[in-house]
Parts: sequence; C-alpha cells; structure tokens
Amino acid sequence: MRLVLLGAPGSGKGTQAARLKTEFAVPHISTGDMLRAAVAAGTPMGLKAKAVMDAGQLVSDDILLGMLEDRLTQDDTKAGFILDGYPRNLAQADALDQLLAKIGQPLDAVVKLKVPSEVIIGRCEIRFKAEGRADDNPDTVRRRLAIYAEQTAPVADFYARRGKLQIVDGVGELSDVTARVKQALQNESAAANG
Repeated sequence: MRLVLLGAPGSGKGTQAARLKTEFAVPHISTGDMLRAAVAAGTPMGLKAKAVMDAGQLVSDDILLGMLEDRLTQDDTKAGFILDGYPRNLAQADALDQLLAKIGQPLDAVVKLKVPSEVIIGRCEIRFKAEGRADDNPDTVRRRLAIYAEQTAPVADFYARRGKLQIVDGVGELSDVTARVKQALQNESAAANG
C-alpha cells in the first residue's frame, strides 16, 4: 500500500497513519517528524527548518523532497508507505509523482481527512498544552490553516483529477475514523481493480 494522507494541520493524519501502518505493515513517513528529528539533532538543516517552523511557515520544497527521496529508497519502503504531511502544494505533488515514477513506486491512493477548522484549533490547543510544540500554538495554527487553505487544499483536486482521491470524515472516535479510512481504501482498491 502506497498511500498519501492529506488534511489540514491537526486533522489527525499522524494519528491515523500510526494506526494504519500496523494494518498494512508499511512505514509511516511524516515529513513533520523528519523535520522535528533534524531540529532535535541540531543538524544544519534542522536549525534552518526550526526558524521557519517556529514562525509558522513551511520548509522549502527542495529540502523536503531530498529528505523524502532518501527515505523512500530505504528497504522498509519496498512494500509501500504512508506519507503524512507531504505533498503540501501542487509543485510538491508533481515532484512526488516524478520521484515515485523514478523509483517505481506509484501511489495506490490518497485519503483526505476532512475536519472543520474550529475542531482543529481545539485539538492543537490540547496538543500544545500537553507537548509544548511551538507549531501548535493557537495563533500559529491559525496561520498554518490559512497557508493550508491557500497552498495545500488544491492538492486534493490534483489527485481527484487522477482518480486517486478519497475524502473521509476525520471527526469522531479514533477507531471510527480509522474504519472510514480503511473503507475508503477498500473502495479505491475495488475501483482500481474493477
């Protein structure tokens, strides 16, 4: 299973990816986690990314694509992967398609978790208080949602035009959302094979 999870920051992509990776026995690849690890390690790229992330901005496409290519060529991705947090704009979606074609790993499906902004802000406030992540500060979240609406939301149309997109209600109990995602993936698989 080669899957991209789309959705606004705080929509539950990471939570669902963590649940699905066991189901499909493929790695969960979060560009946010990769960046946070680089920041924690104090790498030159991590320090550059930290300043951008703390300001509520998005890290450059070139940095992310390079990190992603390194990750997708590792042995544990041969059976597939779940991408969380990438692609975030049309240029990244196009670059990802080219990268996956180059490495012979085309996407099977794209699932967009649909969650209202008010719910996302509430979720991120809880996470901010629990984890202290600067990018979950309510003002930063509002900026990130505005950037998402402008840059990332059109990515769903990109995949819809290619017949890969499934939209799933991301509100509710975790197990209910997971069941809806799995049903959407079954529908996608049936459509691709039918």
